[in-house]
Amino acid sequence: MPKPTPAPEPNAGSLKPYDYGVYHDFVESYLPSGFQGIIDEDPIMRKLNPLMDANDQMLIIMDLTQVKFLYTSRQSAKMVGVDPAANNALEMFKRVHPEDHERFGMGRSKLISLDKDLIVGYAKSALVSTEFRMQRPDEQYSNHLFQCYMFYSTIPYKAVFYMQVNTNIDWFKKKKDSFHYYVGNDISQFRFPDLELLEKGHHLTTREMEILKLISNGLNSSQIATQLFLSLHTVNTHRSNILKKTGKSHIWDVVYELKEEGLL
Repeated sequence: MPKPTPAPEPNAGSLKPYDYGVYHDFVESYLPSGFQGIIDEDPIMRKLNPLMDANDQMLIIMDLTQVKFLYTSRQSAKMVGVDPAANNALEMFKRVHPEDHERFGMGRSKLISLDKDLIVGYAKSALVSTEFRMQRPDEQYSNHLFQCYMFYSTIPYKAVFYMQVNTNIDWFKKKKDSFHYYVGNDISQFRFPDLELLEKGHHLTTREMEILKLISNGLNSSQIATQLFLSLHTVNTHRSNILKKTGKSHIWDVVYELKEEGLL
């Protein structure tokens, strides 16, 4: 019996970029109802669904304050094998690649911190944008860009609402030990993914991140060398390389920044 022909790999040339203003239109349309009663036959969904279908994307809406999923688009069944009506935080976590679990957990902690900031009025909106490997229905993994837009609203009740757009970015050939990451209030970064957007982030190696985590736990270079079975010279070389890559003058400046961003 002949083997089935594998599906072609996605590539940048197959993308159909569009204006993310359609997502703001989505919010304007459905926020008053608390994102209830959304159906594919609605005019806004008849516009949005073909755009997401063409670009291998899905949409999730949450009440972040209550950690309650309000809506998941139908594309989730194809992209991660989750029935939209049954989606929740556990179902999404189960599809994250095991090697990304720790960073995914830190990302969730950052969202909780941002939720508090938005509620007390430190900012009107916030954006977290990063990438994780997610399991497909065929049990293989695709690289997903997570674009998470958050805003506080008193309509229809007081809460921080969360809009997440997932995009399959298997076409993006990232550099080893690097990943896209942005956290901040520049909502212009909430846009259709391109090379400029995806190249924003950290380019520290796994070992460098490991050393920074140990530094954040209070270990000095000698203790780190002992724990990681490295020479003191090697540890100090890593520390020097970290400062060169980040442009910082002190290693604790790097630690504080990564903690603020939810990466340590």
